[in-house]
Amino acid sequence: MKKPHWLEKENLYKIMFESEHPVGRVFDLTLITAISLSIIISFVETIPSLAHTFKFVLEILEYLLTFFFTVEYIARVYCSPRPRDYVLSFFGIIDLLSTLPPYLSYFLPNARYMILLRSIRFIRIFRIFKLFSFINEGYILMHSLQKSLTKISVYFLFVLILDICLGTLMFMVESGEPNTQFTDLATSVYWAIVTMTTVGYGDITPVTAIGRLLSAFVMLLGYTIIAVPTGIVTANIIDETKEKPKDGHCPRCDGMVRDEDHYCSHCGEKL
Repeated sequence: MKKPHWLEKENLYKIMFESEHPVGRVFDLTLITAISLSIIISFVETIPSLAHTFKFVLEILEYLLTFFFTVEYIARVYCSPRPRDYVLSFFGIIDLLSTLPPYLSYFLPNARYMILLRSIRFIRIFRIFKLFSFINEGYILMHSLQKSLTKISVYFLFVLILDICLGTLMFMVESGEPNTQFTDLATSVYWAIVTMTTVGYGDITPVTAIGRLLSAFVMLLGYTIIAVPTGIVTANIIDETKEKPKDGHCPRCDGMVRDEDHYCSHCGEKL
């Protein structure tokens, strides 16, 4: 029996991954609607009165959405030229995580797991990340964050080490004082993190003059370094927007483009 035309890998790929395809536009709109509905359901389920009133409707909708997202995930793996790359990609992992919760309930039927299952079900909220795949600026942001990851990781490690050192210093200054709240090193490091990030809960405060002076220094230090990650990401976003096509591929969506094209026919990005 001959396979339907739209089930051929090439045509299915165009429908699921290329938004300029007429059927692809309909599929994208359907997918956006399904994701939005799923997110609304997740919020409604946390409101006891609505969850009880519409329990049957919510369950039916969830079964239908789970079936839809399962078929979508399998179809994407099937038609992808490099299935392994898709499965291990950010959106591939999000697709899998957001589809699994309803199935996990069949493998964890014991009553003691019910609390865990209630939490696992809300992993579905990750479907909201799938909306990024419909926004060209979302691609730019994701690529910029990926390129910034190494620098931000080093920066995060530096700040963590700095907080540990400042927390230790404050513990040395404040410990042993009457009515001190810096009773241990962990509490002191927690104070340093809260102060450095300019959150300032005020639940832990120094009682000595030197401690207050150190606290003021940490506050000012936090203001000077808190903007560093923003600068790193911003620089990469600027580089990303100036990136030119490579090997006939759009730098944003990786779609095929020609040398004479001024705009990508796939995502509309200016080349």
